[in-house]
Amino acid sequence: MPRSPRRAAVLACLLVLAVVSPLAPAHAAPPEPLADYQPAAHCAPKAKPGTRVLARWLERRYGSRTTISRSCTPGGDVSSEHQEGRAIDWFADARTPAGRASARALLDALLAPDAAGNVAAKARRMGVMYVIWNDRMYAAWDAFRPGPYLSSSCRNRRTCSPTLRHRDHVHISLTRRAARGLTSWYLAR
Repeated sequence: MPRSPRRAAVLACLLVLAVVSPLAPAHAAPPEPLADYQPAAHCAPKAKPGTRVLARWLERRYGSRTTISRSCTPGGDVSSEHQEGRAIDWFADARTPAGRASARALLDALLAPDAAGNVAAKARRMGVMYVIWNDRMYAAWDAFRPGPYLSSSCRNRRTCSPTLRHRDHVHISLTRRAARGLTSWYLAR
């Protein structure tokens, strides 16, 4: 029991504040804005901390395996976020029912609105810049609306490999901030 009326008043105020306005959960704030495209700019293929965390989460939650880094070409040309350690390939085969179901579950989770109606809330909190899977690209700068995708290495879909069409894996590219683990999804973990 407090010894002074002042101390009792302070404790009563703190108790009221705790009941009336509890600390908000980490995801009560709006998610990050939809990401702009951040092209790969330099060769640093070591997997970044946030990228590793997201890869482990994918494997644990949805199974299969992931890869992150890709070596750089001689001369230092950088053409992929893999070469900056901020892209993940998660293996799900569009040619199998199980692969399609797993990829659909992931896309549904990433692109669902949150309780406040924020579009693609999880993808935004994770700092997803874009996703490519099964001839479709889901880009943050286009509110993650699915659009047709054809690799620049392919003349047409018919002659393009399943890998370049992203039919045997889901590609996820992260913003630089997310790759460092500095967006709300990583900070709340």
